[in-house]
Amino acid sequence: MSAPVVIFAVGNPSRGDDAIGPELYGRLEKWLQNQGLAEQFELIEDFQLQIEHALDLQGRQLALFIDAGENTPAPYTFKQIAPATGIAHTTHELPPEAVLQVYLQTEGSQPPPSFVLCVSGEKFELGEPLTATASGYVDAAFDLLMQLCRKAELAEWKRAVVQ
Repeated sequence: MSAPVVIFAVGNPSRGDDAIGPELYGRLEKWLQNQGLAEQFELIEDFQLQIEHALDLQGRQLALFIDAGENTPAPYTFKQIAPATGIAHTTHELPPEAVLQVYLQTEGSQPPPSFVLCVSGEKFELGEPLTATASGYVDAAFDLLMQLCRKAELAEWKRAVVQ
């Protein structure tokens, strides 16, 4: 049986602020364990989204995609998304909306309600560390993640939307 909520954390820890997703993944994994909430969530970390990630949406009640974004309002945006093609608001090739579209096409049904937490990043060069500014944004985003995970319900997540 699948955990009711799947959370994708996307990014490359070797590319400056692209490490935001993996950084939040690590913090969230520890926090969920400490809170006794780990069984309610499946965390998936990857460098970028692939069409195969559509399979990870099966049997879920909610899905969350975490990534860094260039030109994202600080400290982050949090919004609900729907299946679509050709939309890009993060630094990666396949946007979350496209993963939802693949699910819709392959499963013949709507994907679970899905959200994107896009954290503002500044520098994405290979070999660079997470910037101090992005680190502060990660702290703010983690506060939101804790709130979302304490009440992993669609109505609560909709109330938390920040664009």
